[in-house]
Amino acid sequence: MKLIVDANIIISSLIKDSKTAELIINPLFELYSPKYLIEEIIKYGEEIAIKTKRDIKSLKEIFDAIASLINLIEFSNYELFVYDAEKISPDKKDVDYFALALKFNCAIWTNDKKLKEQNRVDIYSTEEVSKFV
Repeated sequence: MKLIVDANIIISSLIKDSKTAELIINPLFELYSPKYLIEEIIKYGEEIAIKTKRDIKSLKEIFDAIASLINLIEFSNYELFVYDAEKISPDKKDVDYFALALKFNCAIWTNDKKLKEQNRVDIYSTEEVSKFV
């Protein structure tokens, strides 16, 4: 099952040993995200390290393992869908996720409830994704 995974899901999997981490490694899911996801996670690296009580080096190793399971897509591969995504995304910072969802004709996995305020792209929370396994 193809899913666009947003940064809050990845951060959640790094913060705690959780159902989220188990789902990310499940081969049932084919995960995609904009390539800038890496920069977004790095931006919050220190905060995540504090919350997880892990040092930056071990956190980076875990993130690298998770990132290897996600197909990171360059902007040039989905830019044609940005215009439509801008029209439907309830939050401007999530336009890239919507553009990818339109490109791949699939849902977005996020715990951001605001993104459900549109009816063009299916939005699944971690709880909803867990029901697929």
